[in-house]
Amino acid sequence: MPKRPKASAKGVPAPKPYAFRVTVTQVYMDNCSHCHGDNGEGGGAGSATLLTKELFDQAHDRGFFDAIKDGVPDRAMPAYGGVWPDNMIWGLVVHIRELQAKALRAKYGSPKPDAKGIYHSKHHNFKMETVIKEGLGLSTPWAIDWLPDGKMLITNRPGALVVFEKGALRPVEGVPTSIQLGQGGLLDITVHPDYKSNGWIYMAYAEPDEKGAAMTKIVRGKLVFGKRIRWTSQQTIFQAPKDSYNKSGNHFGSRIVFDGKRHIYFSIGERGQQDLAQDPGKPNGKIFRVNEDGTVPPDNPFLGGKGLPEVWSYGHRNPQGLAIDLNGNVFDTEHGPRGGDEFNLIKKGANYGWPKAIYSINYDDVPMTFPWPRDGVAYEAPLLRWLPSCATCGLAVVRGPKFGKWKGDLLAGGLAGKNLDRIRVKGGKVVEHEELLQGMGRVRDVAYGPDGAIYLVLNGPDEVDRLVEAP
Repeated sequence: MPKRPKASAKGVPAPKPYAFRVTVTQVYMDNCSHCHGDNGEGGGAGSATLLTKELFDQAHDRGFFDAIKDGVPDRAMPAYGGVWPDNMIWGLVVHIRELQAKALRAKYGSPKPDAKGIYHSKHHNFKMETVIKEGLGLSTPWAIDWLPDGKMLITNRPGALVVFEKGALRPVEGVPTSIQLGQGGLLDITVHPDYKSNGWIYMAYAEPDEKGAAMTKIVRGKLVFGKRIRWTSQQTIFQAPKDSYNKSGNHFGSRIVFDGKRHIYFSIGERGQQDLAQDPGKPNGKIFRVNEDGTVPPDNPFLGGKGLPEVWSYGHRNPQGLAIDLNGNVFDTEHGPRGGDEFNLIKKGANYGWPKAIYSINYDDVPMTFPWPRDGVAYEAPLLRWLPSCATCGLAVVRGPKFGKWKGDLLAGGLAGKNLDRIRVKGGKVVEHEELLQGMGRVRDVAYGPDGAIYLVLNGPDEVDRLVEAP
């Protein structure tokens, strides 16, 4: 057992070592609350509150970690680095972040509209409108996109693809068989940018095998309209090896985007097998890049037996947001467990760290690891992390001309957080991060519509809403 440090001259209790599995909350209450308060409010031993907007900024992550590990002698704070491992010290930072988020939400609340229903954000005023109400036939809607004539396509996780036109939903027949296995089902849908000339529509879904296991599959097909609407001409774009199918209901990823250079990028989560995210030879926890017909571009990073040739980046957990900005940069948003959701700039061949370098702790309040590389391994750090988690899902780029002051910004949704955030990136760094909405429902998808409105696919309520500009 590590040697217990001596108490300070000012009577601050020495850090407590543990010889058993312990939660982060217990460690905080045993060792930190006597000075910092049960909820981070301060007061004990003259300590100041931790519950400020300034201290909540992620720029202080490393500072908090170093202060706990190395101590702050002039403030009578002992060093915990000789008593606890780095993952426990990082777990305390996560706990502090959770306390801060709760207190700041209670103090400042969520964005609210004025008496006229107008929200006032940093650069734009906007209103919310309901496009498809709860109860009209959507069931856990997952993704939307539009045909050139304005028809809206909507996937529903239980397996139905519908077309919304003239205020009504029409079912599509012949959609590939998917399985609603936990988070899996009928997932993303993306219309080819040159749909008028080729008619292609791309979809992601959880494909079942004969034993009830599943894996994300990417296909494309065409719609034939008449008295009925049919899905036809299906082609497989990507199908993972059958030995990667499993019965976990977790982490299917499944977003699809076009880069304008005849490639598509798509995401697959690690399917509950976290260590496989670090293996470029496995499809789990990857961003993929292929030609529009599913063939492999000759400049992909893992050709020649170094990994799956379709893989573009690895070390991902569950990327449920994927977008390409106006400058051609690829971004994803992905879930951490408890804390540590990520917004990443995706680079060729890069390793994004899951589960080796992460900002999370486990769901059961027990530490996992910590964010910073060690042992000479290079991990790509997120540009932005959410602590606590918002269960980020859906990512879109504002393309203009509507919401012109946001043009080029990214909009990220959140499931558990029920939030919509605006993110501005310049020079590879986040220079603005603003919460636009919170509490309206679980945001499953975000899309910049052909009318210039910003569309949100919600779960609970199961509906589609949109943001429109307001004076």
